[in-house]
Amino acid sequence: MLEYLKTGEIKLEPNDLDACLNPAGYDLRCSKEVILKPKQHVLVATMETVELGLNVAAFMHIRSSLAREGVIGSFAVVDPGFRGQLTLHLHNVSNKEITLAEGERIVQIVFHILASSAKKGYNGSYQNSKGIVSSKRSEQ
Repeated sequence: MLEYLKTGEIKLEPNDLDACLNPAGYDLRCSKEVILKPKQHVLVATMETVELGLNVAAFMHIRSSLAREGVIGSFAVVDPGFRGQLTLHLHNVSNKEITLAEGERIVQIVFHILASSAKKGYNGSYQNSKGIVSSKRSEQ
């Protein structure tokens, strides 16, 4: 992954490689404090802006420490050519309140190098997202 960060095929800004880089990917952080009440679901933006080259796709997974507390998530594939902050859907299935601190590592993003580059990059309605972006499904 470091090679792709150096070449610019993967961009993460701001990044904290010492704290967030791991053997399989990078831990994305929460952009602001969020309090998840029991059984509540929320949208959360990542602190990092992610930009992928045409030969890279990514998948996200909830950090196991959060899953063990009852936080689950639903995440879309990050397509080649995407750039922007990522909006994550998190759900607290537990009976206790869970606080996510600003800057806390919440999901691991795992990058996959494609066998060949995409012919065109992502150009959907979430391109260049900043902050939390609600569904744009009704606009399509």
